[in-house]
Amino acid sequence: MHPGALGLTDDAAILTPPRGHSLVVTADAVVGGVHFFAGDPPGAIARKALRVNLSDLAAKGAKPAGFVLTLALPKSCGETWLKGFARGLGADAKRFQCPLLGGDTVYTPGPVTISITAFGTVPSGFMARRSGARAGDRVVVTGTIGDSALGLNLRKERGAAARWKLDRAMQRHLLARYLVPQPRNALAEALRLNASAAMDVSDGLAGDLGKLCRASGAGAEIEAARVPLSKAARAVLAADAEAMETVLTGGDDFEVVATVPQRKLKRFFAAARRAGVKVTEIGRVTAGTGARFLGADGRRLVFARASFSHF
Repeated sequence: MHPGALGLTDDAAILTPPRGHSLVVTADAVVGGVHFFAGDPPGAIARKALRVNLSDLAAKGAKPAGFVLTLALPKSCGETWLKGFARGLGADAKRFQCPLLGGDTVYTPGPVTISITAFGTVPSGFMARRSGARAGDRVVVTGTIGDSALGLNLRKERGAAARWKLDRAMQRHLLARYLVPQPRNALAEALRLNASAAMDVSDGLAGDLGKLCRASGAGAEIEAARVPLSKAARAVLAADAEAMETVLTGGDDFEVVATVPQRKLKRFFAAARRAGVKVTEIGRVTAGTGARFLGADGRRLVFARASFSHF
């Protein structure tokens, strides 16, 4: 346990960043019926709640330092549920070296609600922000895109697996990507040292890249065919080409989209290989504003909704 947690016996914790470093703070909540299903394993719910916050820290180039937890539970969550939740949370806190510092547990008549505030550290003045992209930078993204949104559709639509002609391994992959994200904390230092701008992809690649462009006062041109896809996602698109909109605009990828100056690109890719994180170049930053996604014919793709929104 982190010494600043004071054995979880006090009303607050103490967190002191290393000399020459600043604290990075992020907060995300997950709610039953919105971010997970009521029947999902409690350990997986705990992992998702922590990992969506770890993903934010990764995109800022921050090293995890700890987190506080607010857990609102209905009475239907008994001791067995709590034990499973605690095991999942404890395992990930250890895995990502992000200890629990404190928090609160309350009753709610509504669905399970979990709010986490996570803390990280970066050398002062060197957090990777959304606002640094410049024309000529290359746009890169980690991992694969669209799996989680497709996995959610599998959960919601009976018959989707057969319609998309997915084998069992493909189904398991998409469902797992929705249930438990894979934050890219191993790439945090490489992002901090090389990216001109970065953010995590939580509300869809198209929409989140658009947010980065707005913050930077720049545009981006993306070749949709270069966006990295899993074998399962490629199978879905082979059966239903219109699912490309879901892939590019669906939420819960929890990958990182970043812009990297051309002169740093080779060094960034080398660092990503050492970190064991797949990174793909998908386009470039341009003058103007907004992110444009181009189809194989060079025409701009138009989406009904660029990203997931709660409202």
